[in-house]
Amino acid sequence: MQPSIKASKKIEKSQYETYVILAGGRIRCLRCTAQSTRTKLQCGRPALLISRTQKCQFHGGGISSGKQTQEGRERITQSHIKHGESTQKVRLEHSRVSAQLSQLEDAMYLLNMTTSPRTRGRKPSGYKAIRSLGDIKQLILETETH
Repeated sequence: MQPSIKASKKIEKSQYETYVILAGGRIRCLRCTAQSTRTKLQCGRPALLISRTQKCQFHGGGISSGKQTQEGRERITQSHIKHGESTQKVRLEHSRVSAQLSQLEDAMYLLNMTTSPRTRGRKPSGYKAIRSLGDIKQLILETETH
């Protein structure tokens, strides 16, 4: 039985290139030992100095994700803030208000209160189409409870 082509392309541990030469031969550093699943070739990027597994930043060369401690979780939460002002809570509130505005626009068209063109693009999450007077009444009751 002959080995498949994929098996013959696989890099053995002894065949890994240990170093990569950069800047025209002036810089010599450790090479990432990750292997491509598509081409079965070794990654050509330099490994990070802090990497215990000799990997680059794309293949897990960082010390850890940091989420194991409370401080790490807070750091990750801070990194998910867009431009320093948009947390997940704020984005959800924005989405809820956008859905409400889209529903009000539907109600205006249903009641013939406007003739301007409708807003283009996808509707926000939480949007429910307003198609009848009963839907308008339900929308009013829901907004009064909030």
